[in-house]
Amino acid sequence: MWPATIHLEHLLMRLVDTIMRAWLHHPFRTVMVDDQQTWKGIKAWAAARHIAKVIEKTSGQPRIGVMLPTSGATVASFAATWLLGRTVVPLNYLFAREELEYVIRHAELDAVVTATPMLKHFGELPEGVTPIKLDEQRFGPIPPMFKPLKRRDDHVAVILYTSGTSGKPKGVMLTCANIMANVEQVRNWIDFTPKDCFVSALPQFHSFGFTAMSVLPAIVGCKAVYTARFNAKKIINLIKDHQATTFLAIPSMYAALLHAKSATPEHFASLRFMASGGEPLPDAVYEGYKERFGIRLCEGFGMTETSPATHMCRPHEERRGTVGKPIDGVEQRIINESGNAVGPNVDGELQLRGPNIMAGYFKDPEATAAAIVDGGWMRTGDMARADEEGFTSITGRIKEMLIIGGENVFPREIEEVLIRHEDVALAAVIGMQDPSRGEVALAFVEPIPGTSPDPQELRTFCRDALAGYKVPREIRVIEELPKGATGKVQRRALTADTGLAESTTDI
Repeated sequence: MWPATIHLEHLLMRLVDTIMRAWLHHPFRTVMVDDQQTWKGIKAWAAARHIAKVIEKTSGQPRIGVMLPTSGATVASFAATWLLGRTVVPLNYLFAREELEYVIRHAELDAVVTATPMLKHFGELPEGVTPIKLDEQRFGPIPPMFKPLKRRDDHVAVILYTSGTSGKPKGVMLTCANIMANVEQVRNWIDFTPKDCFVSALPQFHSFGFTAMSVLPAIVGCKAVYTARFNAKKIINLIKDHQATTFLAIPSMYAALLHAKSATPEHFASLRFMASGGEPLPDAVYEGYKERFGIRLCEGFGMTETSPATHMCRPHEERRGTVGKPIDGVEQRIINESGNAVGPNVDGELQLRGPNIMAGYFKDPEATAAAIVDGGWMRTGDMARADEEGFTSITGRIKEMLIIGGENVFPREIEEVLIRHEDVALAAVIGMQDPSRGEVALAFVEPIPGTSPDPQELRTFCRDALAGYKVPREIRVIEELPKGATGKVQRRALTADTGLAESTTDI
């Protein structure tokens, strides 16, 4: 059943029609700002129609690639693709060339909307794929007309390719109904209105940046301020200059802002909602914002497969240590190893169901069947627990769990301790084989600039807060931890051979 706060008729509106009408309804209002230009509603509306005409002349395929930096042009390109009734495939330009070529081939693309600087970074597109370079297009003053296209809510609006823990990237298929449902869920949960102003540097090929920073502001009709590269000082100034009400970021971005010397409470005074997602928010960062700026960061949870938002703390009911309650329309159950639902405050696998759950993985029915079970429940692969009121804590990844001397240990618990040390900016923990205990913890830390953490001191620091078997057998200090497109630390890129030259071992 749909909760009363979700308006079913909104879901039935065609995605692109809703966006185009929002832009045209306020033609002279600023709807987007990026590193290159300011976008009025009429400019975004006209640009989408012009780009659509170029795509129509260039491509005969049902899917269109978009490889652009975070910008208003990216949103206009999404809308242009949907005007033609086709599917958007945002390309992760931070992928290695082999990965990006795989995605282009797997999605069967024959055209990519891009720009000359992106191609200089990536190189030539694979043979048979035509670049549509927006910086070389010259659009006329009158937007072209289109014949009305019949679209259904089950039309796949976007395929977002994710890097799995193993194997090739998987294409997550999200329908118009998935996206519209999630936008409406988040909009009602936080009560966003056209008066809001969003600021972010999240990449738009990532689900967080796609839905929350691209589609949601466009549908709500509020201003979105984009910058292609995260720079703490620039972000601080953008928030103040535009009197932003909403800032969306991942924990590593919040950590960088916290350590920025120029930041003051005045810079953040206009914000009513600062949301953190993508990975767990360290206690040190959360507490740092309270102490320095008087701000409570709101943590949330989601997956590409869930469009993405499923849980979110709200400013009036923020509860530290949780990602909030499931948002309206999302059901959750927590399952033990026997497949039975557990009670409050008991760990198990988090499974989710709702209108925002993906249609499946593109050309991969086996992976789809493994992920969506028992009548629509999405297996997240995350361990979680929920209290009596439904506030949910993510306690670790099932596949990342370490078994040390027969005891289950989750990397996050160790990382939370390490990051509390005054010299540690980020931490990542993986397992290392051990002949006597089966597995032991191996930790990597990225120092705060200007500091030199001592591995032996860090192990002593851990002993004061962790059971002996959880203390890392070895701690390695490396200049920078490997990160994904959004800045999220990539544990899978770390191995027992990483950072040996820079590390000090204490066994």
